[in-house]
Amino acid sequence: MREDGRPDRQFTSSGLDALATAVLYLDLDLGLRYANPAAENLFKVSSRNIVGHALSEVFLNTAPLTNAIHLAVERNSTYVQHELQLTTAAQEKLEVSCTVTPSEIDGFEGYLLEFTELHQQLRIAREERLLDQTEAGRWLIRNLAHEIKNPLGGLRGAAQLLERELERPELTEYTQVIMKEADRLQTLMDRLLTPQRLPQLVPMNIHEALERVRSLVLAEFPNGIRIRREYDVSLPPVDADKEQIIQALLNIGRNAAQALKGSGEIVLRTRVARQITLARKLHRLGVMIQVIDNGPGVHQDIRDKIFFPLVSGREGGTGLGLTLAQNFVNQHQGQIELDSEPGRTCFTILLPLSPGRP
Repeated sequence: MREDGRPDRQFTSSGLDALATAVLYLDLDLGLRYANPAAENLFKVSSRNIVGHALSEVFLNTAPLTNAIHLAVERNSTYVQHELQLTTAAQEKLEVSCTVTPSEIDGFEGYLLEFTELHQQLRIAREERLLDQTEAGRWLIRNLAHEIKNPLGGLRGAAQLLERELERPELTEYTQVIMKEADRLQTLMDRLLTPQRLPQLVPMNIHEALERVRSLVLAEFPNGIRIRREYDVSLPPVDADKEQIIQALLNIGRNAAQALKGSGEIVLRTRVARQITLARKLHRLGVMIQVIDNGPGVHQDIRDKIFFPLVSGREGGTGLGLTLAQNFVNQHQGQIELDSEPGRTCFTILLPLSPGRP
């Protein structure tokens, strides 16, 4: 080892750079000799900053990894450690499976470690299940809306006839309540039965959409709500339907503002997403948009159902805003994820970048 802690002799990758799996190679003293680009993406660190350092300097909790290495050495064969919890030196928490193989590469004796992020696999499975459930729920709601809509006209008509027969004018207050509620339900059913419009894709700047949403939310909640921007201005244009994306972001932003009850902070964040799977297809690059609020969080009982129609955590809410947002994003081959705990709720939208874009 040199005085700066880096290896004297360079480790050649032997084709490991091209692997989609995150790979680390350790020497016999558990010093890091190599990290491929997939490992840099997974652990969010440059190989130049970790190669030549001890494993304990790369991860805070190395005991599970060293235990897996010892088992691989004892058996003199490949050992797979499932559901491994890792925390990087940058406090990034990951749940992975790790395959350890004692090996010799380019004259180096050591251990080849392959990592697969379990979150990615679980997210893909959850996305497929959610898409199926959403489609089934959509058909159920549309059929139910048809059944509800038919008697609403009769209900409102009967209330009108009853109002004409009332001898005491003050009693019309009750018939007015019936008619207003019937009209509200009629409007709700119309929204549920509105046919889907296919997105009209054009190149758009996602930050222009976010600025529009920001101005609308601040206009609706002028006192007590702060909106902070954390934009990656290097993001390329996204092929999207501008109005649908604005509506999806507005529904989420308004939902965050309502959760804050007029006092708190919303963060609008954009980042590049790499190697993401959306609608069962792997994309090299995508756009990540996050709407984060410091409100009370989504109740555990409805967290897994928050995107279902008519599910709302707010009294008086229709439960359609997030459903429509998810529908619009899904039509763009994207997806919405929710991460919520008291004091921090984060809605993440992932959209693919067109193959022809950088």
